[in-house]
Amino acid sequence: MKDRFKAAVLYGWREPFRLEEYEVEPPEGWVPVEVRSVGMCGRDLVVWKGGFPNLKPPLVLGHEVFGLHDGRPVSVYPAIAVPGCPDCPPSILGENLPGGYAERVYVPPENLIPLPDADFNKYAAATCGVATMMHAASVAGVRPGERVLVTGASGGVALHGIQYLQLLGAEVVAYTRSREKARMLEEELGVEAVTSLDFYRERGRVDVVMETVGAPTINESMRALRPRGRLVLIGNITGEPVTIKRPALLVMREITISGTAAFTRKEWEAAIKTIAKGGVKPYYKAYSLDKINNALKEALEGARIGRIVINP
Repeated sequence: MKDRFKAAVLYGWREPFRLEEYEVEPPEGWVPVEVRSVGMCGRDLVVWKGGFPNLKPPLVLGHEVFGLHDGRPVSVYPAIAVPGCPDCPPSILGENLPGGYAERVYVPPENLIPLPDADFNKYAAATCGVATMMHAASVAGVRPGERVLVTGASGGVALHGIQYLQLLGAEVVAYTRSREKARMLEEELGVEAVTSLDFYRERGRVDVVMETVGAPTINESMRALRPRGRLVLIGNITGEPVTIKRPALLVMREITISGTAAFTRKEWEAAIKTIAKGGVKPYYKAYSLDKINNALKEALEGARIGRIVINP
């Protein structure tokens, strides 16, 4: 049965969202979730810019969905399996399925995850970042006491992921270009914050790099690694070429470079539990759905700390 509700629709790459009545006809058995908060992820910005050529507007973005189903607070695990095809890549909410920049989404009931409470904004702000860093830490094999450099440290993934690394017992070095943001990171999180990737010349090298920026910083961050260090690329999905300027560095130091693709359902659920227990403090600014283009402008400027969330 068809349904209509308010949504922010993207009709063309790099165009403002249009707020309008949006019609869907959900598959049989799918259930509605009344969206209360949805994160504006860096992946959404890549989609908005046309970074995934296989996607075609019109689109309703937003994969970090938290809201109500039958009056109960829930999260939606955003990777939705293709029925009858276990080897097919999943559909992603907000990409090839209508997402959470809307009053309502429809999803398979098995993708619903109960929330411990109804503080939707804190989960929308932090869950993706924590779950992503959980997965990256697993890929890198981060151990207690290891020194971990996180680039792009004031962004939504890095800022909340740093706190998870601290829970693991890692010693975090947080890189940001802004001195003001560096002070905030030191004061709020108690990390060693740096504004230059040459920090290692005076402060020593690191065991692991969590590279959330990509091409602009990867060569500099790689130089900060100790022998047999590990570098993990997180969220670098723009298709921008990356050139390793000194491949001899990889060879002589036996450096490992890995990619990490988002998170598993277990990691998403574990991130929710970590946030609910107060293990990670969420940092966010909330916008109403009708102000989504203001939110988009702020997200593209990249000046704020943490995540932008939308409240439909």
